[in-house]
Amino acid sequence: MRTDLKWVQTEGKRLRLVDAKDQVVGRLAAHLSHVLQGKDKPTYAPHKDEGDIVIVKNARHISFTGKKWSQKLYRWHTGYPGGLKERQAKDQHERDPVRVLYNAVYGMLPKNKLRKVRALKLRLFPGEQHPFGQHPQLVPWEPPPRRIRIREPLPDVEEGFEPMNPDAYIRRFGHMLPEAAKQALRSSMAEQQSAVKAARVGSAVPQ
Repeated sequence: MRTDLKWVQTEGKRLRLVDAKDQVVGRLAAHLSHVLQGKDKPTYAPHKDEGDIVIVKNARHISFTGKKWSQKLYRWHTGYPGGLKERQAKDQHERDPVRVLYNAVYGMLPKNKLRKVRALKLRLFPGEQHPFGQHPQLVPWEPPPRRIRIREPLPDVEEGFEPMNPDAYIRRFGHMLPEAAKQALRSSMAEQQSAVKAARVGSAVPQ
């Protein structure tokens, strides 16, 4: 992979320095694809190459969530009969420390004529060292904070409160209720269902 900016149009573009250490591959790749496309600029146009140049350091220290290092597979075909090959993400990362992140970013770019042009502006380095430290247009870039969903607190209720719909109440607030309260609600729900069935049977009996 190239480490210089040959064949890259640098006029009017900044160099965005990104530290990939301990960053999750998929989330970081999504942010980098936005920067390469120029979606973080008010002048963004889908048919123009308005994105900045992205310099990524510490690409060797990226991370995956869960068991993706062993479960994620990269497949390719040699072109010969029986030539389907596959490789685990951890093996691919050992062979080429920057290839995993590059493939993730490249896969998130739009599949059109600008895809290769935008991918050409991505420069990945496995460690801290890179040749653009003294570049006048080098600007550090920090990923935006991750959105965290905060569940609403359980409202205060009076002792002996019985919801009109215990099933819906358990689905919404069950993760915040003690086990004894859940059992009481399930018992109440079972009693309501029994009463409804008895009423239906009684109404079906001919007078």
